[in-house]
Amino acid sequence: MALAKNKTVLIIAGPTAAGKTFVAIELAKKFETEIISADSRQCFKELNIGVARPSEMELQTVKHYFIASHSIHDPVNAGSFEQYALKKVNEIFQAHNVAIMVGGTGLYIKAFCEGMDEMPGVPAEVRKSIMMNYERNGLEWLQRETQKKDPAFYKTGEIQNPQRLMRALEIAEATGQSILEFRKGKAVQRDFTIVKIGLELPKGELHKNINTRVERMIEAGLVEEVKRLLPNKHLNALQTVAYSEIFDYIDGKTSLKDAIELIKTNTRQYAKRQVTWFKKDKDINWIDARSIDLSVLSRFV
Repeated sequence: MALAKNKTVLIIAGPTAAGKTFVAIELAKKFETEIISADSRQCFKELNIGVARPSEMELQTVKHYFIASHSIHDPVNAGSFEQYALKKVNEIFQAHNVAIMVGGTGLYIKAFCEGMDEMPGVPAEVRKSIMMNYERNGLEWLQRETQKKDPAFYKTGEIQNPQRLMRALEIAEATGQSILEFRKGKAVQRDFTIVKIGLELPKGELHKNINTRVERMIEAGLVEEVKRLLPNKHLNALQTVAYSEIFDYIDGKTSLKDAIELIKTNTRQYAKRQVTWFKKDKDINWIDARSIDLSVLSRFV
């Protein structure tokens, strides 16, 4: 499309609690443009405290897309994000030369930049059966089944991510083939420039930020937020850090103190997986989040 020629999407990526939101907002103000979130949980309007959604003041400062834009009952995945984000980018390009994308969901960013392989359809009963078994038997069951039915995918190491495991298992049961068979890895060529900035912090400082954030979530009312969501605890959107642990506390499986410590631990592990994912992307320009210079970042555009 001629419209997008000489247009740029500036992507701010990196682990949770690295300061991405602040940087994205400052850059959006500098370029007088708008932001598309690439976070697979902040898009749900029912989730707020536990997903560290930007504050109302931050959202009013710069227009954001894919924040509280969907319901936890809506099917949201990397493919639907790709289509949503491409549409919004082209809307932003109507009035601006630069669009900002920010987030830590690596698969969503990859889908936007490179496109998604087309996956085969999965019968609803297969998906429902796997979900029910996962709810009954937990992550270990899901890991065993995936290892048995899609050992190739299991070896990729994403065995702590229930959504990815369930997706792989769905494809295996529906087609008898590994999900990897359907990943052609042929990147599409976008008609706009993509610049990727990665924010990084020393491990100790990142862990300190994570621990502080979790404590603030509790003070802000995370337990009350999760209680309101109890009728929906079976949904995919709620199989996530900060919600799963508090559900266990509410169910009497653990103390609040232990649940809080587990949220911190699981968030640190998630951040480590994010770093591992993004470090594989050789197109990312890494910046120390402790010494951000917006004028330097602007030169990438």
